[in-house]
Amino acid sequence: MRTDHVRDLSKVLFLDIETVPQHQNWQELDPRTAQLFAEKTRYEQERTQRTAEALWSERGGILAEFGKIICIGVGSLHRHEEAWSLRVTSFHGHEERDLLERFVDLLDRHYHSEDHWLCGHNGKEFDFPWIARRCVVHGIRLPKLLDIAGLKPWEVGHLDTMNLWSFGDRKAYTSLALLTHILGIPTPKDDITGADVARVYYEDGDLERIATYCKKDVVATTQLFLRLTGRPLVKEDRITLV
Repeated sequence: MRTDHVRDLSKVLFLDIETVPQHQNWQELDPRTAQLFAEKTRYEQERTQRTAEALWSERGGILAEFGKIICIGVGSLHRHEEAWSLRVTSFHGHEERDLLERFVDLLDRHYHSEDHWLCGHNGKEFDFPWIARRCVVHGIRLPKLLDIAGLKPWEVGHLDTMNLWSFGDRKAYTSLALLTHILGIPTPKDDITGADVARVYYEDGDLERIATYCKKDVVATTQLFLRLTGRPLVKEDRITLV
C-alpha cells in the first residue's frame, strides 16, 4: 500500500472499534437467530469440535450479523510549532444506533472530501466493514468514506497498518500489540485486552473502562502508522485523551 499520496496527516482519522455479542447469553437468542448463527459457524464447529452455543460468547462479537458496536475511538493529528499533537476521543454507549449516528455526523462534517482517509489496524477487514454493515442494519446512510461500492481500489480512502506491515504477504494476522512491541513503540498500558471486552461490558458493566482501552488502541495505531511511514512519533506530552 502506497502512502506517499497522504500528504496532510490532519486529514486522516485514526480509529478503532470495540464490539460485543448482541446478547450476553446464548439462551437469549430467538430460535431463528440461533439457527442462523449455527449455520454461519458450522465450519468452526467442525474444526474445533465445539457447539454453536459454546462459540457464541467468543464469536458473537466478531461477526457483524450477530454483534454490536459499543465504542468507536477516533484520533486526529494537529500540527503545532513544527510538531504533531494527537487528540483522541470516543463515541460509546449502549445504543448502537446513537453512537453510529454521532460517528457518521463527524465524518459528514469533517471527513468528506477526496483527500480524507480512515486508518485502522486491520481496519479493511474488520473496523471499516463492521461500521458500514451496522449502519446498513440501522438504516443509517453511509458517509462518503464508507460508501465504497463500485469504487476502484485506489479510489477508496482506507489505510491499514496491518497491510502496511504485510508488504504484500496476506497469509497471517499480526496484532497491534505485537507490532508496537517489536518496533519499540511506546504505548499506553491498560489492564484489559480485546478478549476481555465482552466480559467487562456484560459482567462488570464498565463501559468507560472499555472506552479508555479503545482510545489507547487508537494512540497505538496512530504511532504505528507514523513509524511504518517513516515519520516521527508523537511525543507523549502531545497526546490528549478526552
